[in-house]
Amino acid sequence: MLLGVTLFALQACAAGLSQLGALIQPPQFSQVPDRPAEIRLRGTTAAVVRLWARVSNPNAFGFTLGTLKGTLYLEESRAADADFPLGLPLGARGETDIPIDISISFESLPGLAGVARRVFARQPVGYRLDGTVGVDAGRFGQPVFGPMTLLSGDAAVPIR
Repeated sequence: MLLGVTLFALQACAAGLSQLGALIQPPQFSQVPDRPAEIRLRGTTAAVVRLWARVSNPNAFGFTLGTLKGTLYLEESRAADADFPLGLPLGARGETDIPIDISISFESLPGLAGVARRVFARQPVGYRLDGTVGVDAGRFGQPVFGPMTLLSGDAAVPIR
């Protein structure tokens, strides 16, 4: 009897812990207002897209933003995949600004020919970063959120 009660209690605790992980709200991403996204050319066949993200923790406890995995789209064409181990601590209801640099090759993706023309003409290019985000919330678990749109907007090509 005692063994049965103990097993039941352990199962209840395990279920409670898994529900705690479900109570974690995902980090929120937004474009940093005074830091526009940029596309920097690397010769005539490649570029680096720099996105500035403001990452906010809506929870009443801190966690570490562990991973960001996603796909960058330029003018609705798949441009590159991203996989970042971040290790970024975020305090309770805290926020921080981070750069996200993603390299793209115009040669390897034929769908980017129109994007390349816009970049070389120094015209803004629409972008969208879709993906998943993993956090380490200590005893609350290590949930992964998404897939979701993390950032979107227009990227400019700075004049040098």
